[in-house]
Amino acid sequence: MPQRKRATIREVAQATGLSTAAVSYALRGLQVSEETMHRVRRAAAELGYEADPNARALASGRTGMIGVLCGSLEDLWQQSLAVGIGRSLREKDHYGLILDAAGDPDRERTLARQLRGVDGLIVQPVDPAAPFWAGIAENIPLVTIGDALKEARTAAEVVFDNQSGVTLALEYLAGRGHRRVAVLTPTLAETPDRPADRLVTAEAARLGLEVSVQTCPQGLGPAAEAARAVLRDRPSAVFCFSDSIAYGVLKAAGDLGLSVPGDVSVMGYDDHPMSELLGLTTVSWDLEGIVRSAVRLVLGAADGTLRRRRVVQKPTLRERGSVGQR
Repeated sequence: MPQRKRATIREVAQATGLSTAAVSYALRGLQVSEETMHRVRRAAAELGYEADPNARALASGRTGMIGVLCGSLEDLWQQSLAVGIGRSLREKDHYGLILDAAGDPDRERTLARQLRGVDGLIVQPVDPAAPFWAGIAENIPLVTIGDALKEARTAAEVVFDNQSGVTLALEYLAGRGHRRVAVLTPTLAETPDRPADRLVTAEAARLGLEVSVQTCPQGLGPAAEAARAVLRDRPSAVFCFSDSIAYGVLKAAGDLGLSVPGDVSVMGYDDHPMSELLGLTTVSWDLEGIVRSAVRLVLGAADGTLRRRRVVQKPTLRERGSVGQR
């Protein structure tokens, strides 16, 4: 039985009454209205049109592949971010190449420098102050999430308003009577220049809080082990710079026979979906909004239609049951 001839983009254009260029943009989710995009994709599905990635790469010099370099996929929130970006790219006829720096600045540098054949790069950096980012940004459209890259002229930034986030968290703890607060962060000693960590010390001094800042792994087991040592000093509250670390604190508290929030309060910083189930009070960042912004910006930069942009994400407080009154 002869194979059915694959439909061409010209046939999709004829079926929709649009130019081939307009159809190409619509299939990639670029520069057209939502109505046009859906109309073109319906016609393409009905005709059995599938884009040939090799032909597209030869014609345009682009591969349709976007690199996504995550700081650490042990962080469940970053896992959700990577999944969201991958799905959003696929909806726009692109693919995400997901890479994991595993919280290691040397691994992050190696992966970023060795990355080849992608049209753009989205990164949530382990070390935002590293000088190598300047060279990466000169050679590939680069969009950063979370922290700005000090040494690089990125194509775009989706940065967190950490000043508001840290203030929101510490004012909430102070308002509920907490004075001795342990702060657990994934930041390493060799990557100290992260804005959120620096802000904790300044805000704690302003509010009259006694804080101790310690590095903590993101994985549940290692985070719980680190948290057990912290909890033996009996702070009234533990503020964690990721919900994944906070889950480790909850486990450690249970292991030590401490009640939350009766004996110790626990607070996170990103609002992973699991946090609602566990009743974790946390500072929330708009994950869906971050995904939309990052994908839109990196595709615009890769396509040459984007001027340098900075999107600032504002936090909100998700008050649940893990912070008590002192």
